[in-house]
Amino acid sequence: MEIKETETKRIPEVRMMKGSGTGDPISFIEKHYPETAKEFQRLQFEQYELFCKKQMDYGPSNIAMGTSLDTEEEKRLSKIGLIVRINDKIQRLINLVVKNNRKAQNEPTIDAFKDLACYGIIAQIVEAGKWGK
Repeated sequence: MEIKETETKRIPEVRMMKGSGTGDPISFIEKHYPETAKEFQRLQFEQYELFCKKQMDYGPSNIAMGTSLDTEEEKRLSKIGLIVRINDKIQRLINLVVKNNRKAQNEPTIDAFKDLACYGIIAQIVEAGKWGK
């Protein structure tokens, strides 16, 4: 894979090398759905900025649940905490969008979707043993 910087902000753009097998899905999507592809990349960078700002406020201990995440049991505890946070967001969306179809009183429902996207990536970082390192 080749990684290069795009003109918009600092989004790393990943491209499959030629001859990499059955085709280049990134080029296909960018060619056939260019606006979707650009918006996806823009939102990923926006999510990264939000993640960095929140981590400056929280630090890594909230996700690590006060542990060092050195053992599988500590990672499991962290993932349980993430599942609880994810469930909170899902329940909020179900209540607002599915059951009551009304506007949120506190923060927009899109914020819950943003949080869900970040939690999924955070879980992968925890699983890889790289959280807080």
